[in-house]
Amino acid sequence: MAADARPSFGIMTPPMNIGYDDIVRVWREADAIPAIEHAWLFDHLMPIGGDPDGPIFEGWTLLAALAAQTSRLRLGLMVTSNRFRPPAVLAKIATTVDIVSGGRLDFGIGAGSRPSMPAARREYAAHGLPYHDAESAVGNLAEACTIVRRLWTEDAPFDFDGTYHHLEGAFGNPKPVQRPGPPIVIGGRAIATLRVVAEHADVWNIPGGDIADAIDRSAMLDRFCAEIGRDPAAITRSIFLPVSLDRPQSTRDAVAEALDAGFTHIVLGLGAPYVDGLVRQVTDEIIGEHAAS
Repeated sequence: MAADARPSFGIMTPPMNIGYDDIVRVWREADAIPAIEHAWLFDHLMPIGGDPDGPIFEGWTLLAALAAQTSRLRLGLMVTSNRFRPPAVLAKIATTVDIVSGGRLDFGIGAGSRPSMPAARREYAAHGLPYHDAESAVGNLAEACTIVRRLWTEDAPFDFDGTYHHLEGAFGNPKPVQRPGPPIVIGGRAIATLRVVAEHADVWNIPGGDIADAIDRSAMLDRFCAEIGRDPAAITRSIFLPVSLDRPQSTRDAVAEALDAGFTHIVLGLGAPYVDGLVRQVTDEIIGEHAAS
């Protein structure tokens, strides 16, 4: 994305230790506020914060419900764990959500939880899911992106014989509303993941952290794009920033730094409880003048 592109702002509501009605209320409020252009869930099967045994909703199922409850917001998971679902199944799920939403899906995907997050690692064993090494996870992600895109676009069945995935007679019908498919949003900061971003992503999201590191990773992505002959400006730069309404100036400063660094797709992380008027408060106190720019 060009450095002078108009910024867009969205919210992320982790669907853990919270009720369904509360999430619906927040998303409906966001849907009515033009300054909020996108909304996100995350993709975990067990809580990674708060009560570790508390309630948590499955991301794609909940996203479909929220797609039917809203009319304007672009929506997605920030980001899908590619470790959870086979890519052909995931392509079908995503197509369904894109159709339910009337073509508002942004398809977020990543390699899966990092080994450094034990709260997230436990969900794999708890659900009988394998957890392979990082090299396998990234290679698997690259193949998954190829498979998903082909299922969204190809008009005849095809076979796929990769290192990690093998499909016979794969075919996607119906196709997504968006053609050639929903934008692919890849999340992550690892060098190997950035190479996958350069090849496959329309949007790259980095999960917050030090802005200097984000700038370095963005420059690295530019180099990887150049190596394969892709225009780096074709990939929108996105960043996740947690919101502090107790210290709104700190969040405003983080937003300003991110925009100055070329991260024009801002995802504001909200924490429970979701009080009435929360999204309006975030819009007024955090986004402020940026919403009108």
